[in-house]
Amino acid sequence: MTGRLENSSPESVATAPSDVAPAGNGASAAGAGAGHGHGAAHDPTLKARSVSYQPTEGLSYDPEEPKYWDSAALAQEVERVFEVCHGCRMCFKYCDSFPKLFDFIDSRHEGDVTKLTAAETGEVMDACFQCKLCEVQCPYTPRDKHEFQLDFPKLVHRYKAQRTRRQGLPLRERVLGDPEGSAALARASLGAANAMNRVAAHRWLMEKALGIHRDKLLPDFASHTFEEWARQQGLIRPKPGGEAVLFQTCYVQHNEPQIGKDTVAVLQKNGVDVRCESHLVCCGMPAWESGNLTELRRRASINLERLEPFVAQGAKVLAINPTCSMMLRNEYPTLVEEKDRPRAQKLAAAVQDPSEFLWGLRREPRFNQSFADVPAKVAYHAPCHLRAQGKGFKGKDLIAKAGADVSTVMECCGHDGTYAMKVEGFEPSQRVGKRAFDGMQADEEATTWVTDCPLAALQFEQHAGKKPLHPMSLLARSYAAADAAARGAREK
Repeated sequence: MTGRLENSSPESVATAPSDVAPAGNGASAAGAGAGHGHGAAHDPTLKARSVSYQPTEGLSYDPEEPKYWDSAALAQEVERVFEVCHGCRMCFKYCDSFPKLFDFIDSRHEGDVTKLTAAETGEVMDACFQCKLCEVQCPYTPRDKHEFQLDFPKLVHRYKAQRTRRQGLPLRERVLGDPEGSAALARASLGAANAMNRVAAHRWLMEKALGIHRDKLLPDFASHTFEEWARQQGLIRPKPGGEAVLFQTCYVQHNEPQIGKDTVAVLQKNGVDVRCESHLVCCGMPAWESGNLTELRRRASINLERLEPFVAQGAKVLAINPTCSMMLRNEYPTLVEEKDRPRAQKLAAAVQDPSEFLWGLRREPRFNQSFADVPAKVAYHAPCHLRAQGKGFKGKDLIAKAGADVSTVMECCGHDGTYAMKVEGFEPSQRVGKRAFDGMQADEEATTWVTDCPLAALQFEQHAGKKPLHPMSLLARSYAAADAAARGAREK
C-alpha cells in the first residue's frame, strides 16, 4: 500500500482544547476550536480534505522539543497517523484502539478522518495499553527508517503526557504509578493487605474508590524484599563491580523475590560474578502509562545514578522483567532530560535480559549443561515487550537446549502493565488475551508453561488455569535437581 502524498497543510487548533481532536476538526469535549465549528466539520456538503501520509511539522517523539507539548502540533500528527492506520489496517487484531478508530471513521464519518471529534480521539487513545505490537508489525516506523516516521504507541504517550500536564492525575493513576508506596503499606499491614485482597467486600470498596476491578487476581506482597535477601547473601557490596548487576524490577522486589533468587542461582551456576544494588526503584513504566513524564524522569534519574557506576566498570545490567528491560534499553535514552541522556545511552547499551545474557555464554567452557528433570514438553509464551526489543526469545532457546521440546505462543496475553487491573480494562484484557490462552492450552502435551513476564504469568493463572514459570525458575529447578542427584550418587 502506498500513502497519499499530497502536500496538504492540516489546519491547526488555535486553542488548547481539553483533549486533542484531529487538526481538521477543532471540536473538543468542551467546544469547537477557532475556525472549525462542530457543525461545519460534520456538514455532508463539504468535500473531505485530503490528508498527507508524510510527517507534518508537528512530528515529535522527543519531550525535550517544545513542539512535543504543543496541542496544535499534536493534532496535526494525530490526524495524519489516524489516516495512515485507517488506510493500512494491519493492526486490527491487537488492542481496541484500532477497531474503535476504524469504526468511528467508517460508521460515523463516511471514511473522513478529519471529522473525528475530541471525545472519539480520546477513546482511541485510552484503548491503547502499550503492548507495542503495532509498532513491531508496522512497516512505516522510525525503526524501519521509513519516511512516514509513524510510531503509534509514542503518539499515544505524547497525547497522554499533554493531557496529564493539563489536567493532572486521578488518584488511581497516582496509586498504580507508585509500586513502592503500595508495597510499603502492604508490608506495614503484616500480611493483612494480602488477606483483604481476597475479601469480596474489600475488593468491592477498592473498585468503587480506586477503579481497580474487583475480580482481578492481584499478586501477593512478599513479607521481605528481594533486596533484603540480596544483602544477606553478600550480593550488595560497598563498591560497584562484577560481571553483571541485576535490575530486579519492582515486581520481583516486592511481589515474587523467588524469581530474583532463581536468577542469581542460575547465573552463579554458570560462573557469573553477579551483583545487586540497593535503592533501585520502579523503571517508571506504570507512571508513563498515564503520561506522568515527571515521575518517570524522577525514577529514571535514581536508577541511572545507582547503575551508572556498574556500567562504567563494564558490567551488564540484567533486567528480569521484559517491560523494564524495554524501558531501560528503548525508552530512557529518548525520554529522560537532556543532561541525563549520555548516561542513559550507556546504560541502554549495557542492558540485557537474563536469558539473553546466559545464552551468550553457551559456547564458553563455564556454561553449565548439567540439567536434570527438565519437562519433556514446554509451552512458551513470548511477551510483547520482549518482542518489542527485537532480541529473540533466549529463555525459550535455553529451555530447548536443556532438553525440552518447546512450543511457542506469540499472541498478547492482554495484561499489559496495569491495564488489566482497571475497571475499564479487565474485560478487554481477557478478550485480547484469549488467543494467547487458547494457544497455550492447545499444546495438551505441555506439562509446564513458561513466560519471561511475571504479569503475563498472573494473567494466564487467572484466565487459563495454569501459572507459567519464569525461564530462570525452570533452569534453577533443573540445576537443583542435578545437584541433588549428584549428592545422592556420592552418598551411595
